[in-house]
Amino acid sequence: MARPSRASQLPNLGESIKEAAWRQITESGASSLSLRSIARELGITAPAIYNYFSDRDALVTALIVDAYASFGDCQHEARESHPGPGREIDRLRATGIAYRKWAIDHPHRYLLIFGNPVPGYEPPMQELLPVMIRSLGALLAAVGELHALGRLDMEGVPHPSLEPGHRFSAIMETADQAELPVYAVAMVIWSRVHGLVSLEITGQFPPFPDAGAALYLFELDSICRQFVLPPDHSATINRRMP
Repeated sequence: MARPSRASQLPNLGESIKEAAWRQITESGASSLSLRSIARELGITAPAIYNYFSDRDALVTALIVDAYASFGDCQHEARESHPGPGREIDRLRATGIAYRKWAIDHPHRYLLIFGNPVPGYEPPMQELLPVMIRSLGALLAAVGELHALGRLDMEGVPHPSLEPGHRFSAIMETADQAELPVYAVAMVIWSRVHGLVSLEITGQFPPFPDAGAALYLFELDSICRQFVLPPDHSATINRRMP
């Protein structure tokens, strides 16, 4: 009797291929991703991989989609962990805290979606946009609800305009022009937390104990002071910058 193939012995070969790809990325970097190496590790033939992923780029796209989905889940779960009125700042801060935690827990996934691109890889934006938009949804919702309550301080924020045909236009294509500054605030917040997290996970911080966590929480507090108005708008707004 012929032995069953190794591919038939793996209960979910598609997931096994992606897990092997992540191991390869962790050990050698995304630029070294190789379908043949994955096939050797799993003990299968290269054509067996092509039944699931037509080429390396298709596998990279699947990994990016999964990473964005995991990141988005983390962001939305953090925001939803503080339900109810009066907890708008808690939701904004929780979203920010979850951003760093996910990156620390999954640095190679974070770098695949936000770091250096894989050489020669052309991202299929129509396929990636839905998960990209969802991953930013928690932050946009947190900022948007503050704006709806009249508690978003947008003084001095530039009023952006949409560039026709830009690949990210779909993110804001349904937005009212009056809401575009809300997106601008969200992008400023994202860039500030992204900068600190990227420096930390790439080892660019000085070797201070707990420097990443302390500086990150300081920046989140600074963001809240700058952009969130108190419930009583006549109160003095603390605009001290870090």
